[in-house]
Amino acid sequence: MSGCRTRCKREILKFAQYLLRLITGSLHTDTVEDEMEMATVRHRPEALELLEAQSKFTKKELQILYRGFKNECPSGVVNEETFKEIYSQFFPQGDSTTYAHFLFNAFDTDHNGSVSFEDFVMGLSILLRGTVQEKLNWAFNLYDINKDGYITKEEMLDIMKAIYDMMGKCTYPVLKEDAPRQHVETFFQKMDKNKDGVVTIDEFIESCQKDENIMRSMQLFENVI
Repeated sequence: MSGCRTRCKREILKFAQYLLRLITGSLHTDTVEDEMEMATVRHRPEALELLEAQSKFTKKELQILYRGFKNECPSGVVNEETFKEIYSQFFPQGDSTTYAHFLFNAFDTDHNGSVSFEDFVMGLSILLRGTVQEKLNWAFNLYDINKDGYITKEEMLDIMKAIYDMMGKCTYPVLKEDAPRQHVETFFQKMDKNKDGVVTIDEFIESCQKDENIMRSMQLFENVI
C-alpha cells in the first residue's frame, strides 16, 4: 500500500515538475524569439500584452508557454479527446477519462468544445499563482458540473468516483466500494450549512478556508514554483 501511494505521489509530482519546467523554459533550451511564432497556426492567441494583463505570467513566460502549447497542439486548440490522452499519461495505473472530462470542462470556460491557449493560460494562472479565493472559485466551478451555481450530492459523487477511478490500484480494492459516497456525505455534513441539500459558492469557500488540510494542499504549486 505504501509503495502504491508513493507511485501515485510520484505521478502527481511529475505533473508539477512538468508545469515547473514549462514555466521556467527548461523544456525548451533554444532561444525564444521576442514575438510568438503565430503565423503557422490556425488559432491565433490574443495579443501578448492583453494576456499578460489578464494573467499572472510575464511576457517571457507566456512566450515559453505558447511554444510548449503549440508543440503539443499545432492547431492552437485542444479538443477533449486530445486532452484526455495527455492527462492519462499522468495516471497510467487508473482510468482518468471521466475526471479529465470534468477538468476539460473547467478549462473550457466558453464551452465551445475546445481549450484555446487563452483558456489554458487563464486556468493555469489561477492554479499556479491565483489567490486562495480564485483557486476556490475555480475548484467550485469544477465540482459544479452543470454550472447552475450549486454543488449537489450527485455532482460531488460523480467527481469522487472519477477521482477513485483515476487513482486505480492505489485505491481499489483497499478502499470499500462505497468510499466515494461516504466522502460525499462527510463533505456535505461539513459544507451544507443550511441543510438544503446543495452547497453554494459561499458555503464552499467558507468551509474550505476553515480546513487546514485544504489550505495546505492549495499551496502545493506555490511551494514548488
